[in-house]
Amino acid sequence: MSDYKELEKLLVKRYDNAWRRLEGNEKEIVMDFSESYKKYLDTCKTEREASLYSAKIAEEKGFKSIDYYIKNHKRPEPGDKIYGLFKDKTVILFVIGKENFEKGLNIIGAHVDAPRLDLKQAPLYEDTELAFFKTHYYGGVKKYQWITIPLALHGVIIKQDGTKITVNIGEDEKDPVFYITDLLPHLSKDQNAKKISEAITGEQLNILVGSIPMDDEDIKDSVKLNILKLLNEKYDIKEEDLASSELEIVPAAKARDIGFDRGLVGAYGHDDRVCAFTALEALLDIDAPKRTCVTILADKEEIGSVGNTGMTSNYFENLVSELIHLSGVGKADLVLRRCLMNSKFLSADVNAAFDPNYPTTHDKLNAAYIGKGIVLTKYTGSRGKSGSNDASAEFVAEVRRIFNENDICWQMGELGKVDEGGGGTIAYIPAKYGMDVIDVGVALLSMHAPYEIASKADIYMAYKAYKAFFYSNYEY
Repeated sequence: MSDYKELEKLLVKRYDNAWRRLEGNEKEIVMDFSESYKKYLDTCKTEREASLYSAKIAEEKGFKSIDYYIKNHKRPEPGDKIYGLFKDKTVILFVIGKENFEKGLNIIGAHVDAPRLDLKQAPLYEDTELAFFKTHYYGGVKKYQWITIPLALHGVIIKQDGTKITVNIGEDEKDPVFYITDLLPHLSKDQNAKKISEAITGEQLNILVGSIPMDDEDIKDSVKLNILKLLNEKYDIKEEDLASSELEIVPAAKARDIGFDRGLVGAYGHDDRVCAFTALEALLDIDAPKRTCVTILADKEEIGSVGNTGMTSNYFENLVSELIHLSGVGKADLVLRRCLMNSKFLSADVNAAFDPNYPTTHDKLNAAYIGKGIVLTKYTGSRGKSGSNDASAEFVAEVRRIFNENDICWQMGELGKVDEGGGGTIAYIPAKYGMDVIDVGVALLSMHAPYEIASKADIYMAYKAYKAFFYSNYEY
């Protein structure tokens, strides 16, 4: 019998609970690490906040802007720490390695946008002496999840003269919050008869923002005017200024521990800030690597990575080109092409954890699980892998080796049953350069909900995994 046990141990792959893999004081380290992560989540509820915060933390750790290198014609040297911040929505950070750029980069790419409600460009209106903001949802949301919960307003307003006004209302306990109303059960017969996807429409996601009218009864829409008066007093704006604003409605809730044992973190925006934070922290801890290491924190993933701050823009390629040019390399364009083709890329994005309350959505043998470490997702896409990168077996083996050699608790997982649905990440975009790419991230419960769940052990394993990847040399 013991021989069979040894054979089983040798041949069968069992995905461990990550908590059981922690040794010594590692549980305390995991808990402390998650406290830092919760602070990050509460500070960074929009892509602008996340990018600016990341650049600020990087500067405190000795990173210098690419603009400093360009202005001073400074050559990047091994060990130099450089970042580029683009339109306050995307940030890319480099730790320059000892090898030439031509040998390639070790890259981890995450995204810092998250599903939310955006204000329309003409949002403010009054109806029956109540004032509302009209919204347009961003990304894949279940609309019914956003009603009757406390909401906060984050973003920027750009005045005609270029003045930028930062808005953050609803996070401080003394702030007001905002709200989307719903029908009472007594009057919901028709609503209850609808499909859950149709019971709340996009045009019903109107934010209640005020109820007190001006004193003059002859003024039309006096509640709306009172709101404009308050906004003018606080921000020195008028209604037209809302046309050049980016104002986002996000949950007002703070990141909190979940469960008696405090093993889980509940928060808005785990997708994908759990990977953004761990990839950032991993890079900040890197010193003088062999290969240049890069963390990309991109915008617009939730709507297809479009726009000039999404991963499909040329900003990343342009930034690498600047570094190669500053290095004084001849035939810079050819070096850039070789650099990108020889690079290795972890698309750091989340996966959907198996939920025992909804067991029919996953193939249990190929599902990701909460608490079993970081998830390798060979392919995403829909049904017949449509829209997927589909990593090569060779690259899966390389990443598996790195994780095993560094005692990283990892698991394989696909995004639900074959015909159940699916989704995508940024993985297919860098793959166009010929580099190897695979999705590697944290499994979540209630992904895309206003409040998502992640395991503290998985969060820490993501940090360890990304750091191990940065230090790897790919001599396979």
